[in-house]
Amino acid sequence: MYIQNLEKWMKNIKVTNMVNADVEVVNNSPLVMMGKGRQGAVFQLTDDICVKVFGNTEDCDREYYALSLGQQTTLFPKLYGKGPLYIVMEIIRGVDLREYLQSQPLTQALSAKLIEMLITFKKIGYERIDHHKRQIYLQPDGSLKVIDVARTIWRDRVYPYPRKLLTSLGEENKAIFLVHVQEMAPELYAEWLHYIRMEEISRQITALLLPQKPDKIKDLSNTLLTTADEKNYVIKLQGLVHKVFKEEWVKAMLARGADPEKVMEKIDAHWDKLEQSFESRHPEGDRGYEGERRFVGDRNSKGDRNSKGDRDSKGDRDSRRGKSFEGDRGRRSKGAKGGKGKHYSGDRYDDRNRRDHKRDKNKGKDKKRR
Repeated sequence: MYIQNLEKWMKNIKVTNMVNADVEVVNNSPLVMMGKGRQGAVFQLTDDICVKVFGNTEDCDREYYALSLGQQTTLFPKLYGKGPLYIVMEIIRGVDLREYLQSQPLTQALSAKLIEMLITFKKIGYERIDHHKRQIYLQPDGSLKVIDVARTIWRDRVYPYPRKLLTSLGEENKAIFLVHVQEMAPELYAEWLHYIRMEEISRQITALLLPQKPDKIKDLSNTLLTTADEKNYVIKLQGLVHKVFKEEWVKAMLARGADPEKVMEKIDAHWDKLEQSFESRHPEGDRGYEGERRFVGDRNSKGDRNSKGDRDSKGDRDSRRGKSFEGDRGRRSKGAKGGKGKHYSGDRYDDRNRRDHKRDKNKGKDKKRR
């Protein structure tokens, strides 16, 4: 009965191959779909016969050829017919090896049947003597049946040992199976173990040749972060703003042909004005915005500018003639010809020393007038 309607039903079934996914199926026929995979979908025709519909003719022809090679054995479903995009064959029932091993142990007898399956693959001419456990079915009488054999004849996908079968078994059953192989076929076990070791070595070599992302850099780079510490952040940001301001002002003035010393004097005057304005608004000196450290080197009092970490006096600065500070490289203080140019951290600046010196002089003049 199904033969009369088969061609009509096939026209009403559309199978589309997908990338790395099972096929998409549009079924406008009365046939019930039994399942689908990467190459095609299976529909039931009778209690014992099914039809597998493919997404392309290449997969269809390849599987039909592979099944034809094994028709003289009991390992494969029987063939009943073929079309451009379908194969009519026997329904394989039973339980697949994947489901079986979830509740039953892998015995030596079952391992022997798997080895016999691989021997049959080799005997009938399969280039790839390998199969996934979900495509191997245990029958009620203990025999094996296999489905989806198209890939066993792909000559560009050949492994020298049953790599897919071993991997699909899982680590525990893989180890058990290899023990059984070692007991029943020691030479075969030694060869498989050799290829497994060669594969691992190849993987290690490949890992060395391919560029690797240094995962530890992310953790180590945290030591370079500064914004989390609020006090430290304020200090560094203040130094950065001061440095950029000074550099840009110097470049702008020099571009106009100004005298470098006069430029620096103007910068000093500008920062003096800013500081005086700030001190007039905050006479208490040390209190400011929360977490803010306004000047490099905290002052003990408003007038204590020579305490540890604060600005140096003119005499101290003169004793270091020829030394410059970070950001001032290439510029030496007046009279420091040939100076080596030692660089200090960004916590102190030469122009601030000059401002302090000028302020001290002005205070001295005020006292004399009084």
